[in-house]
Amino acid sequence: MGVEPEVGSIMEGRVTAIMKFGAFVALEGGRSGLVHISEIANSYVNDVHDYLQEGQTVKVRVLASENGKINLSIKKALPQENNRPFLHRPAGGPRSAGGPRPMNGGEHPSGGNRPASARPQPIPPSGDMEFEDKLKKFLSTSEGKMADLNRSVDGKRGGKRRRS
Repeated sequence: MGVEPEVGSIMEGRVTAIMKFGAFVALEGGRSGLVHISEIANSYVNDVHDYLQEGQTVKVRVLASENGKINLSIKKALPQENNRPFLHRPAGGPRSAGGPRPMNGGEHPSGGNRPASARPQPIPPSGDMEFEDKLKKFLSTSEGKMADLNRSVDGKRGGKRRRS
């Protein structure tokens, strides 16, 4: 086996296999890593084939290397100006279909105009932790709490479940 790639480094590799959940990329030194579907592009990826083809050469950033498994990212290997997340709706841009609508000609639902403190503010950059990292941490914590809750509830139900 080759040397473990350094976390944070940008490497060039060749796409060897495409799966529903991402793509495997062969790196220098005979190593291979996975680019998860969420790390392929800055936009939503429904089908990996829309972005990658087997045999294609890609630049990837090494996210982690644990137990011989290498996690890679194509979108984090992009130049920084192309890799900024979109944090808020531009002024005058379209609203999302499910969002709240202004009532009474743009007035706040309480009857008066919305105070400046209640207006949506742009989200400031979060320093060292990006949104995806925060989301992964939240999901991991949430799954652990749900597992504990389910074990607790199953223990209180008793031995056998009733059939309806």
